[in-house]
Amino acid sequence: MSITLTETAAGEVKRIMESQGLEDTTVLRMGVAGGGCSGLQYSLGFDTEFDPEIDARYDHHGVPVVARKKVALHLDGTTIDFQDGPMGRGFAIENPSYPRGGGCPGCGGH
Repeated sequence: MSITLTETAAGEVKRIMESQGLEDTTVLRMGVAGGGCSGLQYSLGFDTEFDPEIDARYDHHGVPVVARKKVALHLDGTTIDFQDGPMGRGFAIENPSYPRGGGCPGCGGH
């Protein structure tokens, strides 16, 4: 199982960490909520806690990405990228296991 952080996203994470003066032991934590008709809701934040008993860790381009092991099951194959363009600037998360918009046939989200 794996979560991938692109080189562009890793560069932006490092820039933010440096600008905020975060410790070298800081990790990027990914979380998930929801899962109904509107799909999964992702969160990204900085954390200084990492417990190998309950957390999965992935290192990409010098940035440690962690998620709770029970959440990581839903994130297999997920890519975190950073986009800066005319439509805005921010992190983009692509999870091939859970398409955007849910896909619930009961609400026409397919």
